[in-house]
Amino acid sequence: MHGTATLAAEVTHVSPHCFWLLIGDEELVVPFSEFPWLRKATIEQLTDVQRPTANHLYWPQLDIDLSVESIRRPADYPLVSASAD
Repeated sequence: MHGTATLAAEVTHVSPHCFWLLIGDEELVVPFSEFPWLRKATIEQLTDVQRPTANHLYWPQLDIDLSVESIRRPADYPLVSASAD
């Protein structure tokens, strides 16, 4: 019997301006200026990230879904929601 395949996503570093997300062998910078709804998240909330499919990330404690492509090319995905400041 085979186990369930899982795709890895890991937060490797957090700064006041962004965090780094390791997805497989690729490390992406996630700037809070581009993703403001993640700015006030705790370290626990940020690091609790799941990758259910190759292009889908989910933060269950924040109920936030993002596509990997939106992190790679945020200019192609304009901000639709206002910041929760």
